[in-house]
Amino acid sequence: MPSQTLSQPRISVLHGDLVPAGMAVQEIGAQMVLPCEVVSGSGLTREHLVTRLALCQSPRAGQHGADSEEEAFGILPVMVELGKFERKEFKSSSLQDGHTKMEEAPTHLNSFLKKEGLTFNRKRKWELDSYPIMLWWSPLTGETGRLGQCGADACFFTINRTYLHHHMTKAFLFYGTDFNIDSLPLPRKAHHDWAVFHEESPKNNYKLFHKPVITLFNYTATFSRHSHLPLTTQYLESIEVLKSLRYLVPLQSKNKLRKRLAPLVYVQSDCDPPSDRDSYVRELMTYIEVDSYGECLRNKDLPQQLKNPASMDADGFYRIIAQYKFILAFENAVCDDYITEKFWRPLKLGVVPVYYGSPSITDWLPSNKSAILVSEFSHPRELASYIRRLDSDDRLYEAYVEWKLKGEISNQRLLTALRERKWGVQDVNQDNYIDAFECMVCTKVWANIRLQEKGLPPKRWEAEDTHLSCPEPTVFAFSPLRTPPLSSLREMWISSFEQSKKEAQALRWLVDRNQNFSSQEFWGLVFKD
Repeated sequence: MPSQTLSQPRISVLHGDLVPAGMAVQEIGAQMVLPCEVVSGSGLTREHLVTRLALCQSPRAGQHGADSEEEAFGILPVMVELGKFERKEFKSSSLQDGHTKMEEAPTHLNSFLKKEGLTFNRKRKWELDSYPIMLWWSPLTGETGRLGQCGADACFFTINRTYLHHHMTKAFLFYGTDFNIDSLPLPRKAHHDWAVFHEESPKNNYKLFHKPVITLFNYTATFSRHSHLPLTTQYLESIEVLKSLRYLVPLQSKNKLRKRLAPLVYVQSDCDPPSDRDSYVRELMTYIEVDSYGECLRNKDLPQQLKNPASMDADGFYRIIAQYKFILAFENAVCDDYITEKFWRPLKLGVVPVYYGSPSITDWLPSNKSAILVSEFSHPRELASYIRRLDSDDRLYEAYVEWKLKGEISNQRLLTALRERKWGVQDVNQDNYIDAFECMVCTKVWANIRLQEKGLPPKRWEAEDTHLSCPEPTVFAFSPLRTPPLSSLREMWISSFEQSKKEAQALRWLVDRNQNFSSQEFWGLVFKD
Protein backbone atom coordinates (compact mmCIF):
# COMPACT_ATOMS: atom_id res chain seq x y z
CA MET A 1 0.00 0.00 0.00
CA PRO A 2 1.56 3.32 -1.00
CA SER A 3 2.08 5.93 1.66
CA GLN A 4 -0.60 8.62 1.82
CA THR A 5 -0.64 12.30 2.65
CA LEU A 6 -3.51 14.54 3.58
CA SER A 7 -4.61 16.68 0.66
CA GLN A 8 -5.25 20.38 1.06
CA PRO A 9 -8.86 21.50 1.57
CA ARG A 10 -10.70 21.71 -1.73
CA ILE A 11 -12.86 24.68 -2.49
CA SER A 12 -15.66 24.63 -5.01
CA VAL A 13 -18.73 26.54 -6.03
CA LEU A 14 -21.85 24.49 -6.67
CA HIS A 15 -24.67 26.50 -8.17
CA GLY A 16 -28.02 26.77 -6.39
CA ASP A 17 -27.21 24.38 -3.57
CA LEU A 18 -28.69 25.97 -0.46
CA VAL A 19 -32.27 26.79 0.32
CA PRO A 20 -32.73 27.65 4.00
CA ALA A 21 -35.89 26.36 5.63
CA GLY A 22 -38.78 28.70 5.02
CA MET A 23 -37.01 30.85 2.41
CA ALA A 24 -39.10 31.65 -0.59
CA VAL A 25 -37.76 30.91 -4.04
CA GLN A 26 -38.52 33.07 -7.03
CA GLU A 27 -40.01 31.45 -10.07
CA ILE A 28 -39.23 32.97 -13.45
CA GLY A 29 -41.26 31.16 -16.05
CA ALA A 30 -40.31 27.52 -15.82
CA GLN A 31 -37.07 28.23 -13.99
CA MET A 32 -36.42 28.62 -10.29
CA VAL A 33 -33.69 30.97 -9.09
CA LEU A 34 -32.19 29.92 -5.80
CA PRO A 35 -29.94 31.65 -3.28
CA CYS A 36 -26.29 32.11 -4.16
CA GLU A 37 -24.09 29.92 -1.98
CA VAL A 38 -20.45 28.99 -1.68
CA VAL A 39 -19.69 25.48 -0.49
CA SER A 40 -16.54 23.44 -0.08
CA GLY A 41 -15.54 20.18 -1.66
CA SER A 42 -13.74 20.59 -4.98
CA GLY A 43 -10.81 22.53 -6.34
CA LEU A 44 -10.97 25.70 -8.39
CA THR A 45 -8.93 28.84 -8.69
CA ARG A 46 -8.68 31.46 -6.00
CA GLU A 47 -9.73 34.09 -8.56
CA HIS A 48 -12.92 32.19 -9.37
CA LEU A 49 -13.73 31.78 -5.69
CA VAL A 50 -13.13 35.47 -4.91
CA THR A 51 -15.32 36.49 -7.84
CA ARG A 52 -18.08 34.13 -6.71
CA LEU A 53 -17.86 35.37 -3.14
CA ALA A 54 -18.14 38.97 -4.29
CA LEU A 55 -21.25 38.10 -6.29
CA CYS A 56 -22.86 36.18 -3.46
CA GLN A 57 -22.16 38.91 -0.95
CA SER A 58 -23.52 41.71 -3.12
CA PRO A 59 -26.66 43.48 -1.82
CA ARG A 60 -28.79 42.02 -4.61
CA ALA A 61 -27.70 38.45 -3.91
CA GLY A 62 -29.69 38.34 -0.70
CA GLN A 63 -32.96 39.58 -2.14
CA HIS A 64 -36.03 37.33 -2.46
CA GLY A 65 -34.41 34.33 -4.09
CA ALA A 66 -31.01 35.18 -5.50
CA ASP A 67 -29.43 36.72 -8.51
CA SER A 68 -27.34 34.47 -10.69
CA GLU A 69 -23.77 35.29 -11.69
CA GLU A 70 -25.04 36.37 -15.10
CA GLU A 71 -27.48 38.81 -13.54
CA ALA A 72 -24.75 40.21 -11.33
CA PHE A 73 -22.76 40.97 -14.45
CA GLY A 74 -25.83 42.53 -16.09
CA ILE A 75 -26.55 39.54 -18.32
CA LEU A 76 -29.99 37.97 -18.20
CA PRO A 77 -29.91 34.18 -17.77
CA VAL A 78 -31.55 31.94 -20.36
CA MET A 79 -32.61 29.20 -17.97
CA VAL A 80 -31.44 27.49 -14.79
CA GLU A 81 -30.98 23.75 -14.58
CA LEU A 82 -33.24 22.17 -12.00
CA GLY A 83 -32.56 19.43 -9.51
CA LYS A 84 -29.35 20.62 -7.84
CA PHE A 85 -30.59 21.91 -4.50
CA GLU A 86 -28.84 19.80 -1.86
CA ARG A 87 -28.42 21.68 1.40
CA LYS A 88 -24.78 21.85 2.44
CA GLU A 89 -23.13 23.47 5.42
CA PHE A 90 -19.43 23.35 6.14
CA LYS A 91 -17.10 24.06 8.97
CA SER A 92 -13.33 24.00 9.04
CA SER A 93 -11.82 22.11 11.92
CA SER A 94 -8.42 20.82 12.89
CA LEU A 95 -7.30 17.23 12.98
CA GLN A 96 -5.05 15.96 15.74
CA ASP A 97 -2.04 16.01 13.43
CA GLY A 98 -2.52 19.72 12.74
CA HIS A 99 -3.95 19.35 9.25
CA THR A 100 -7.22 20.97 8.27
CA LYS A 101 -10.32 19.16 7.16
CA MET A 102 -13.66 20.31 5.82
CA GLU A 103 -16.77 19.03 7.53
CA GLU A 104 -20.13 18.96 5.81
CA ALA A 105 -23.75 18.28 6.71
CA PRO A 106 -26.01 16.59 5.96
CA THR A 107 -24.28 15.03 2.97
CA HIS A 108 -20.63 14.16 2.96
CA LEU A 109 -17.59 14.11 0.83
CA ASN A 110 -14.90 12.94 3.24
CA SER A 111 -11.62 14.78 3.67
CA PHE A 112 -9.61 12.79 1.21
CA LEU A 113 -6.35 11.15 2.14
CA LYS A 114 -4.72 11.26 -1.26
CA LYS A 115 -2.17 8.64 -2.10
CA GLU A 116 1.30 9.98 -2.63
CA GLY A 117 2.02 10.49 -6.31
CA LEU A 118 4.93 11.61 -8.43
CA THR A 119 4.91 15.37 -8.89
CA PHE A 120 4.97 16.33 -12.55
CA ASN A 121 7.24 19.18 -13.62
CA ARG A 122 8.95 20.57 -16.68
CA LYS A 123 12.09 18.49 -16.21
CA ARG A 124 10.04 15.34 -16.62
CA LYS A 125 7.72 16.59 -19.34
CA TRP A 126 8.95 13.90 -21.67
CA GLU A 127 7.37 11.28 -19.41
CA LEU A 128 3.84 12.49 -20.19
CA ASP A 129 3.82 10.67 -23.51
CA SER A 130 4.31 7.41 -21.62
CA TYR A 131 1.17 7.59 -19.51
CA PRO A 132 -2.53 7.93 -20.31
CA ILE A 133 -4.01 11.21 -19.09
CA MET A 134 -7.09 11.20 -16.84
CA LEU A 135 -8.59 14.69 -17.06
CA TRP A 136 -10.91 15.70 -14.22
CA TRP A 137 -13.42 17.85 -16.12
CA SER A 138 -15.00 18.63 -12.76
CA PRO A 139 -12.16 20.13 -10.69
CA LEU A 140 -12.86 17.82 -7.75
CA THR A 141 -9.30 17.07 -6.67
CA GLY A 142 -7.70 20.43 -7.37
CA GLU A 143 -4.59 18.65 -8.66
CA THR A 144 -2.92 20.34 -11.61
CA GLY A 145 -0.81 17.28 -12.26
CA ARG A 146 -0.03 14.01 -10.48
CA LEU A 147 1.37 10.74 -11.74
CA GLY A 148 -0.66 8.24 -9.75
CA GLN A 149 0.26 4.59 -9.30
CA CYS A 150 -2.58 2.08 -9.60
CA GLY A 151 -1.10 -1.33 -8.96
CA ALA A 152 1.20 -2.09 -11.90
CA ASP A 153 -0.25 0.79 -13.91
CA ALA A 154 0.26 4.54 -13.70
CA CYS A 155 -1.82 7.40 -15.07
CA PHE A 156 -1.44 11.17 -15.11
CA PHE A 157 -4.32 12.84 -13.23
CA THR A 158 -5.04 16.52 -13.73
CA ILE A 159 -7.74 19.20 -13.72
CA ASN A 160 -5.85 21.20 -16.36
CA ARG A 161 -8.16 21.51 -19.36
CA THR A 162 -5.31 22.43 -21.68
CA TYR A 163 -4.83 18.66 -21.99
CA LEU A 164 -8.22 18.38 -23.74
CA HIS A 165 -6.63 17.75 -27.15
CA HIS A 166 -3.50 15.94 -25.99
CA HIS A 167 -3.08 12.65 -27.81
CA MET A 168 -2.57 10.77 -24.51
CA THR A 169 -5.82 12.03 -22.95
CA LYS A 170 -7.90 8.87 -22.64
CA ALA A 171 -10.59 9.60 -20.07
CA PHE A 172 -12.62 12.49 -18.66
CA LEU A 173 -13.69 12.26 -15.04
CA PHE A 174 -16.82 14.03 -13.82
CA TYR A 175 -18.23 14.69 -10.36
CA GLY A 176 -21.98 14.23 -10.75
CA THR A 177 -23.09 17.27 -8.76
CA ASP A 178 -20.96 19.51 -11.01
CA PHE A 179 -22.00 17.86 -14.27
CA ASN A 180 -23.91 20.47 -16.28
CA ILE A 181 -24.49 21.82 -19.75
CA ASP A 182 -22.17 24.81 -19.42
CA SER A 183 -19.15 23.09 -20.91
CA LEU A 184 -18.54 19.53 -22.00
CA PRO A 185 -15.46 18.05 -23.70
CA LEU A 186 -16.98 17.98 -27.19
CA PRO A 187 -16.51 16.81 -29.82
CA ARG A 188 -15.94 13.49 -28.10
CA LYS A 189 -13.34 11.32 -29.81
CA ALA A 190 -13.69 7.56 -30.16
CA HIS A 191 -10.89 6.92 -27.63
CA HIS A 192 -12.31 9.34 -25.04
CA ASP A 193 -13.94 7.51 -22.15
CA TRP A 194 -16.25 9.37 -19.76
CA ALA A 195 -16.47 8.37 -16.10
CA VAL A 196 -18.80 9.75 -13.43
CA PHE A 197 -18.47 9.75 -9.65
CA HIS A 198 -21.73 10.54 -7.86
CA GLU A 199 -22.33 9.46 -4.29
CA GLU A 200 -25.11 11.91 -3.46
CA SER A 201 -28.87 12.27 -3.58
CA PRO A 202 -30.68 12.79 -6.90
CA LYS A 203 -31.74 16.24 -5.71
CA ASN A 204 -28.19 17.40 -6.49
CA ASN A 205 -28.56 16.78 -10.23
CA TYR A 206 -31.75 15.09 -11.33
CA LYS A 207 -30.95 14.68 -15.03
CA LEU A 208 -28.11 12.28 -14.19
CA PHE A 209 -30.71 9.83 -12.92
CA HIS A 210 -32.33 9.27 -16.30
CA LYS A 211 -31.17 6.69 -18.83
CA PRO A 212 -30.29 9.15 -21.64
CA VAL A 213 -27.66 10.83 -19.45
CA ILE A 214 -26.24 8.09 -17.22
CA THR A 215 -25.61 5.92 -20.29
CA LEU A 216 -23.36 8.64 -21.74
CA PHE A 217 -20.69 7.36 -19.37
CA ASN A 218 -18.40 4.39 -19.74
CA TYR A 219 -17.58 3.98 -16.05
CA THR A 220 -19.56 4.78 -12.91
CA ALA A 221 -19.02 5.05 -9.18
CA THR A 222 -22.40 5.60 -7.50
CA PHE A 223 -24.37 4.47 -4.48
CA SER A 224 -25.98 1.71 -6.55
CA ARG A 225 -24.74 -1.84 -6.10
CA HIS A 226 -24.91 -2.18 -9.89
CA SER A 227 -22.32 0.55 -10.46
CA HIS A 228 -18.85 -0.35 -11.72
CA LEU A 229 -17.58 0.88 -8.33
CA PRO A 230 -20.45 0.59 -5.83
CA LEU A 231 -20.42 3.15 -3.01
CA THR A 232 -23.42 1.72 -1.16
CA THR A 233 -21.52 1.44 2.14
CA GLN A 234 -19.85 4.85 1.82
CA TYR A 235 -21.03 5.94 5.29
CA LEU A 236 -20.02 2.78 7.13
CA GLU A 237 -16.44 2.58 8.38
CA SER A 238 -16.35 -1.09 9.28
CA ILE A 239 -18.13 -4.05 10.82
CA GLU A 240 -16.30 -3.29 14.06
CA VAL A 241 -18.03 0.08 14.54
CA LEU A 242 -21.41 -1.63 14.17
CA LYS A 243 -20.50 -4.15 16.86
CA SER A 244 -18.94 -1.58 19.16
CA LEU A 245 -20.65 -0.98 22.51
CA ARG A 246 -18.82 2.30 23.13
CA TYR A 247 -21.92 4.50 23.03
CA LEU A 248 -24.52 1.91 24.04
CA VAL A 249 -26.73 3.08 26.89
CA PRO A 250 -28.20 0.14 28.86
CA LEU A 251 -31.94 -0.31 28.46
CA GLN A 252 -32.51 0.16 32.18
CA SER A 253 -30.91 3.61 31.93
CA LYS A 254 -32.92 4.47 28.83
CA ASN A 255 -36.12 3.60 30.66
CA LYS A 256 -35.19 6.06 33.43
CA LEU A 257 -34.31 8.73 30.87
CA ARG A 258 -37.79 8.34 29.38
CA LYS A 259 -39.06 10.53 32.24
CA ARG A 260 -37.58 13.55 30.44
CA LEU A 261 -37.00 12.29 26.90
CA ALA A 262 -39.43 11.26 24.20
CA PRO A 263 -39.19 7.69 22.90
CA LEU A 264 -38.28 9.06 19.45
CA VAL A 265 -35.69 11.59 18.32
CA TYR A 266 -35.53 13.44 14.98
CA VAL A 267 -32.59 15.55 13.82
CA GLN A 268 -32.92 17.19 10.39
CA SER A 269 -32.01 20.63 9.08
CA ASP A 270 -32.58 19.93 5.38
CA CYS A 271 -36.30 20.55 5.30
CA ASP A 272 -38.92 19.40 2.78
CA PRO A 273 -36.68 17.23 0.55
CA PRO A 274 -38.03 14.95 -2.24
CA SER A 275 -38.81 12.13 0.22
CA ASP A 276 -41.44 14.36 1.94
CA ARG A 277 -40.11 13.12 5.29
CA ASP A 278 -41.15 16.20 7.25
CA SER A 279 -44.78 15.66 6.29
CA TYR A 280 -44.63 12.12 7.66
CA VAL A 281 -42.91 13.17 10.88
CA ARG A 282 -45.34 16.06 11.37
CA GLU A 283 -48.24 13.60 11.15
CA LEU A 284 -46.47 11.09 13.40
CA MET A 285 -46.05 13.77 16.06
CA THR A 286 -49.82 13.91 16.47
CA TYR A 287 -49.78 10.30 17.70
CA ILE A 288 -46.53 10.00 19.68
CA GLU A 289 -44.01 12.30 21.32
CA VAL A 290 -40.91 13.14 19.25
CA ASP A 291 -37.94 15.23 20.32
CA SER A 292 -36.83 17.20 17.26
CA TYR A 293 -33.48 19.00 17.49
CA GLY A 294 -32.88 20.17 13.91
CA GLU A 295 -34.20 23.12 11.95
CA CYS A 296 -37.06 20.96 10.68
CA LEU A 297 -39.98 20.69 13.13
CA ARG A 298 -37.69 21.72 16.01
CA ASN A 299 -39.15 21.50 19.49
CA LYS A 300 -35.95 20.92 21.47
CA ASP A 301 -32.55 22.59 21.46
CA LEU A 302 -29.10 21.07 21.40
CA PRO A 303 -26.36 22.56 23.59
CA GLN A 304 -24.88 25.65 21.93
CA GLN A 305 -21.60 23.93 21.07
CA LEU A 306 -23.47 21.22 19.14
CA LYS A 307 -25.84 23.38 17.12
CA ASN A 308 -23.55 23.55 14.09
CA PRO A 309 -24.52 20.70 11.72
CA ALA A 310 -20.81 19.87 11.44
CA SER A 311 -21.07 18.63 15.05
CA MET A 312 -23.26 15.68 14.14
CA ASP A 313 -20.24 13.38 14.32
CA ALA A 314 -18.99 14.87 17.57
CA ASP A 315 -18.76 12.73 20.69
CA GLY A 316 -21.12 15.04 22.58
CA PHE A 317 -23.80 14.71 19.90
CA TYR A 318 -23.42 10.92 19.88
CA ARG A 319 -23.88 10.83 23.65
CA ILE A 320 -27.15 12.76 23.44
CA ILE A 321 -28.63 10.65 20.64
CA ALA A 322 -27.52 7.38 22.28
CA GLN A 323 -29.86 8.09 25.21
CA TYR A 324 -32.92 7.55 23.03
CA LYS A 325 -34.60 4.26 22.28
CA PHE A 326 -35.60 5.11 18.71
CA ILE A 327 -34.50 7.58 16.06
CA LEU A 328 -36.38 8.64 12.94
CA ALA A 329 -33.88 7.86 10.17
CA PHE A 330 -35.44 9.31 7.04
CA GLU A 331 -33.42 9.79 3.84
CA ASN A 332 -33.89 12.89 1.69
CA ALA A 333 -34.69 10.73 -1.34
CA VAL A 334 -36.11 7.27 -1.92
CA CYS A 335 -33.72 5.31 -4.15
CA ASP A 336 -32.50 1.73 -4.09
CA ASP A 337 -29.16 1.51 -2.23
CA TYR A 338 -29.10 5.21 -1.33
CA ILE A 339 -28.25 4.70 2.34
CA THR A 340 -26.61 7.42 4.38
CA GLU A 341 -25.33 8.05 7.89
CA LYS A 342 -28.96 8.49 8.95
CA PHE A 343 -29.21 4.69 8.93
CA TRP A 344 -25.73 3.64 10.05
CA ARG A 345 -25.26 6.19 12.85
CA PRO A 346 -28.05 4.90 15.14
CA LEU A 347 -26.89 1.33 14.61
CA LYS A 348 -23.42 2.36 15.76
CA LEU A 349 -24.90 4.11 18.81
CA GLY A 350 -27.24 1.32 19.88
CA VAL A 351 -30.41 3.22 18.95
CA VAL A 352 -33.13 1.50 16.91
CA PRO A 353 -33.58 3.27 13.56
CA VAL A 354 -37.13 3.86 12.34
CA TYR A 355 -36.13 3.92 8.72
CA TYR A 356 -37.60 5.42 5.57
CA GLY A 357 -35.60 5.59 2.36
CA SER A 358 -34.02 2.91 0.24
CA PRO A 359 -36.62 0.28 -0.76
CA SER A 360 -33.77 -2.25 -0.77
CA ILE A 361 -32.73 -1.54 2.82
CA THR A 362 -33.50 -5.11 3.91
CA ASP A 363 -30.52 -6.22 1.82
CA TRP A 364 -28.22 -4.18 4.07
CA LEU A 365 -29.59 -4.70 7.60
CA PRO A 366 -27.03 -6.16 10.06
CA SER A 367 -29.70 -8.67 11.06
CA ASN A 368 -33.32 -9.35 10.18
CA LYS A 369 -34.47 -7.47 13.29
CA SER A 370 -32.26 -4.40 13.60
CA ALA A 371 -34.52 -1.63 12.27
CA ILE A 372 -38.20 -0.69 12.10
CA LEU A 373 -39.24 -0.05 8.51
CA VAL A 374 -41.78 2.71 7.94
CA SER A 375 -42.85 1.07 4.68
CA GLU A 376 -44.40 -1.79 6.64
CA PHE A 377 -46.99 0.49 8.26
CA SER A 378 -49.99 1.87 6.40
CA HIS A 379 -50.13 5.13 8.38
CA PRO A 380 -48.09 7.01 11.02
CA ARG A 381 -50.84 6.14 13.48
CA GLU A 382 -50.02 2.42 13.18
CA LEU A 383 -46.28 3.09 13.46
CA ALA A 384 -46.81 5.14 16.61
CA SER A 385 -48.86 2.35 18.15
CA TYR A 386 -46.11 -0.19 17.43
CA ILE A 387 -43.37 2.01 18.91
CA ARG A 388 -45.41 2.59 22.08
CA ARG A 389 -45.77 -1.17 22.39
CA LEU A 390 -42.00 -1.72 22.15
CA ASP A 391 -41.36 1.19 24.49
CA SER A 392 -43.44 -0.45 27.21
CA ASP A 393 -42.13 -4.00 26.74
CA ASP A 394 -38.39 -4.50 27.37
CA ARG A 395 -38.41 -7.99 25.89
CA LEU A 396 -39.86 -6.80 22.58
CA TYR A 397 -37.49 -3.81 22.44
CA GLU A 398 -34.38 -5.86 23.20
CA ALA A 399 -35.10 -8.07 20.20
CA TYR A 400 -34.04 -5.12 18.02
CA VAL A 401 -30.66 -4.67 19.73
CA GLU A 402 -29.88 -8.32 20.44
CA TRP A 403 -27.60 -8.52 17.39
CA LYS A 404 -25.51 -5.66 18.79
CA LEU A 405 -25.38 -6.97 22.34
CA LYS A 406 -24.13 -10.31 21.00
CA GLY A 407 -21.91 -8.78 18.32
CA GLU A 408 -23.53 -10.98 15.69
CA ILE A 409 -24.05 -9.70 12.13
CA SER A 410 -25.87 -12.30 10.08
CA ASN A 411 -26.18 -10.43 6.78
CA GLN A 412 -23.68 -12.05 4.42
CA ARG A 413 -24.26 -9.46 1.70
CA LEU A 414 -23.19 -6.68 4.06
CA LEU A 415 -20.19 -8.63 5.33
CA THR A 416 -19.07 -9.44 1.80
CA ALA A 417 -19.51 -5.86 0.56
CA LEU A 418 -17.32 -4.47 3.35
CA ARG A 419 -14.72 -7.20 2.96
CA GLU A 420 -14.42 -6.84 -0.82
CA ARG A 421 -14.67 -3.09 -1.32
CA LYS A 422 -11.44 -1.57 -2.62
CA TRP A 423 -11.55 1.57 -0.48
CA GLY A 424 -11.94 2.58 3.12
CA VAL A 425 -13.80 5.18 5.15
CA GLN A 426 -11.70 7.36 7.47
CA ASP A 427 -8.92 4.78 7.26
CA VAL A 428 -5.38 6.02 6.56
CA ASN A 429 -4.32 2.48 5.71
CA GLN A 430 -6.65 2.24 2.73
CA ASP A 431 -7.33 4.21 -0.41
CA ASN A 432 -10.38 6.44 -0.22
CA TYR A 433 -13.15 6.06 -2.77
CA ILE A 434 -11.86 8.89 -4.96
CA ASP A 435 -8.52 7.08 -5.27
CA ALA A 436 -10.38 3.85 -6.03
CA PHE A 437 -12.47 5.58 -8.70
CA GLU A 438 -9.41 7.08 -10.37
CA CYS A 439 -7.58 3.76 -10.33
CA MET A 440 -10.59 1.85 -11.67
CA VAL A 441 -10.64 4.10 -14.73
CA CYS A 442 -6.85 4.06 -15.07
CA THR A 443 -6.71 0.26 -14.94
CA LYS A 444 -9.46 -0.20 -17.52
CA VAL A 445 -7.85 2.32 -19.85
CA TRP A 446 -4.53 0.48 -19.62
CA ALA A 447 -6.28 -2.85 -20.29
CA ASN A 448 -7.60 -1.43 -23.57
CA ILE A 449 -4.21 0.01 -24.49
CA ARG A 450 -2.69 -3.46 -24.12
CA LEU A 451 -5.45 -5.00 -26.23
CA GLN A 452 -4.78 -2.51 -29.00
CA GLU A 453 -1.04 -3.17 -28.80
CA LYS A 454 -1.88 -6.80 -29.59
CA GLY A 455 -3.98 -5.74 -32.55
CA LEU A 456 -7.24 -6.52 -30.74
CA PRO A 457 -10.26 -4.20 -30.45
CA PRO A 458 -10.65 -2.40 -27.10
CA LYS A 459 -13.34 -3.53 -24.71
CA ARG A 460 -16.26 -1.11 -24.67
CA TRP A 461 -17.49 -0.34 -21.18
CA GLU A 462 -20.92 1.25 -20.85
CA ALA A 463 -23.03 2.40 -17.95
CA GLU A 464 -26.57 1.10 -17.57
CA ASP A 465 -29.63 2.87 -16.25
CA THR A 466 -29.46 0.74 -13.07
CA HIS A 467 -26.16 2.45 -12.18
CA LEU A 468 -28.04 5.58 -11.11
CA SER A 469 -31.81 5.47 -10.98
CA CYS A 470 -34.50 6.85 -8.69
CA PRO A 471 -38.28 6.95 -9.03
CA GLU A 472 -40.28 10.15 -9.29
CA PRO A 473 -40.69 11.96 -5.95
CA THR A 474 -44.09 11.60 -4.32
CA VAL A 475 -45.93 13.07 -1.35
CA PHE A 476 -47.65 11.11 1.38
CA ALA A 477 -51.39 10.61 0.89
CA PHE A 478 -52.21 12.33 4.19
CA SER A 479 -50.18 15.42 3.22
CA PRO A 480 -51.52 16.85 -0.06
CA LEU A 481 -49.48 19.67 -1.54
CA ARG A 482 -52.19 22.27 -1.08
CA THR A 483 -52.69 21.83 2.65
CA PRO A 484 -50.84 24.17 5.00
CA PRO A 485 -48.09 24.69 5.82
CA LEU A 486 -47.24 25.28 2.18
CA SER A 487 -43.67 24.72 1.05
CA SER A 488 -42.37 25.96 -2.26
CA LEU A 489 -39.73 23.24 -2.13
CA ARG A 490 -42.28 20.47 -1.65
CA GLU A 491 -44.15 21.76 -4.67
CA MET A 492 -40.96 21.95 -6.69
CA TRP A 493 -39.57 18.42 -6.55
CA ILE A 494 -42.14 16.70 -8.78
CA SER A 495 -42.07 19.40 -11.45
CA SER A 496 -38.29 19.48 -11.22
CA PHE A 497 -38.15 15.73 -11.82
CA GLU A 498 -40.46 16.03 -14.83
CA GLN A 499 -38.37 18.82 -16.33
CA SER A 500 -35.18 16.84 -15.70
CA LYS A 501 -36.46 14.09 -17.99
CA LYS A 502 -36.72 16.62 -20.81
CA GLU A 503 -33.30 17.99 -19.92
CA ALA A 504 -31.84 14.47 -20.10
CA GLN A 505 -33.32 13.82 -23.53
CA ALA A 506 -32.15 17.18 -24.87
CA LEU A 507 -28.64 16.72 -23.50
CA ARG A 508 -28.36 13.23 -24.96
CA TRP A 509 -29.38 14.45 -28.42
CA LEU A 510 -26.85 17.28 -28.32
CA VAL A 511 -24.00 15.08 -27.08
CA ASP A 512 -24.75 12.41 -29.66
CA ARG A 513 -24.57 15.15 -32.31
CA ASN A 514 -21.01 15.53 -31.02
CA GLN A 515 -20.69 19.28 -31.44
CA ASN A 516 -20.40 22.10 -28.96
CA PHE A 517 -23.74 23.71 -28.19
CA SER A 518 -25.09 26.81 -26.50
CA SER A 519 -27.45 27.06 -23.56
CA GLN A 520 -30.01 28.55 -25.96
CA GLU A 521 -29.91 25.38 -28.05
CA PHE A 522 -30.28 23.21 -24.96
CA TRP A 523 -33.22 25.06 -23.46
CA GLY A 524 -34.83 25.39 -26.87
CA LEU A 525 -34.94 21.60 -27.07
CA VAL A 526 -36.15 21.22 -23.47
CA PHE A 527 -39.12 23.51 -24.03
CA LYS A 528 -39.80 23.03 -27.74
CA ASP A 529 -43.17 21.45 -26.95
